[in-house]
Amino acid sequence: MWAYESVFYQIYPLGFCGAPFENDGVLEHRILKVKEWIPHMQKLGINAIYFSPVFESDTHGYNTRDYRKIDVRLGTNEDFREVCGALHEAGIKVVLDGVFNHVGRGFGPFQDVLHNREGSRYVNWFHRIDFGGNSNYNDGLWYEGWEGNYDLVKLNLYNDEVVNYLLESIKGWVDEFDIDGLRLDVAYCLNENFCRRLREYTSGLKQDFFLVGEMLHGDYNRLMNDAMLHSATNYECYKGLYSSFNSMNLFEIVHSLLRQFGPENWTLYKGKHLLSFVDNHDVTRVASILTNEKHLPLIYALMFGMPGIPCVYYGSEWGEKAEKHQGDPALRPCIDAPIWNELTDFISQLTEAKKHSEALNYGTFRSVLLTNKQCIFERKTDNERVLVAINADGQDFVAHFDAGCGMAEDLITGKPHDFGGGSTLPAYSAAFWKMEK
Repeated sequence: MWAYESVFYQIYPLGFCGAPFENDGVLEHRILKVKEWIPHMQKLGINAIYFSPVFESDTHGYNTRDYRKIDVRLGTNEDFREVCGALHEAGIKVVLDGVFNHVGRGFGPFQDVLHNREGSRYVNWFHRIDFGGNSNYNDGLWYEGWEGNYDLVKLNLYNDEVVNYLLESIKGWVDEFDIDGLRLDVAYCLNENFCRRLREYTSGLKQDFFLVGEMLHGDYNRLMNDAMLHSATNYECYKGLYSSFNSMNLFEIVHSLLRQFGPENWTLYKGKHLLSFVDNHDVTRVASILTNEKHLPLIYALMFGMPGIPCVYYGSEWGEKAEKHQGDPALRPCIDAPIWNELTDFISQLTEAKKHSEALNYGTFRSVLLTNKQCIFERKTDNERVLVAINADGQDFVAHFDAGCGMAEDLITGKPHDFGGGSTLPAYSAAFWKMEK
């Protein structure tokens, strides 16, 4: 699967392109801006992009009006086809946000229900409509909104007509834009039969069509398996990553990684590829959440070194800051042009190491050395062995352990490393040691 060897880049298009929050109905060809960023993505080493919602919606993209039309604030279907063509020409796969649990109040079939009530042919398209109730929109009917949000009308995914409509929409996305996969919004809310049908259908549309689900808690295997989704968002390790650095307790993240991928038979996700991230469009930027800015390169090194598919959120590669309490506009800003600095340069070295290392893409996970402020773990396949080393302390650290060989190459710097007499990890440093056979 191509995704297992990729580094993803996430863009939230409505914010990135500077679109107004409310859908004003005015056509602007803003999505073409993505083409201007392709050289930056290539330099960064990106080979897959995940677009947050791009289809016509009421406001923020997750309240869909029309699954078959690019949001007028972003442009036309022809504009987006041009963007996807340019991305593919640059060797970058395209993954779209599949928002299938709910729609916006502006969705045509729901508008039909509001106007025709019991007489609408779309009544059963939605989950639990009650014409004897009401909502805070005072429609004279009640319906289920996602987590109590009545601007997000829950679809009835047990209705074959609804499911077929969504599947046909996806086919249109493949035919028109040649997309390579989907990120499923609030996948934890989707019923399992829908996920099975989605996997079977999309696998028939395009070989290696990738499905990753937004999962927050619980056992990701419920939806991530051979019959449903290929991957899930690794929110457990998202929290563990920043918390481990802020509390200077690397035991936390390594414990999570051992629980998920460790050598024991009971580990949850051994051999699977979760989507790894240090921030995204829903959470505080990592540069704002870390209490020590010198840990910023290290948290990326740890994310790229651990099992999973790394995903970088636009702007965070140079240390953009924003806190969740500031609201979505702060988290999802319009950025005129990319910035290149030391952090961006370091992440580009990590992407090259990750993409070209069998062990970092497919290797097993084993903890080799662990203290509060340092960790060394092994990623290993039959053909390659890499040790990932992190020193989060402000002091040099001499690591004494059995490396199993005398020399290695640091995949980040390209420099040789001699294990004789112990390995010195400079303050605030990371290394990917590819071991000699």
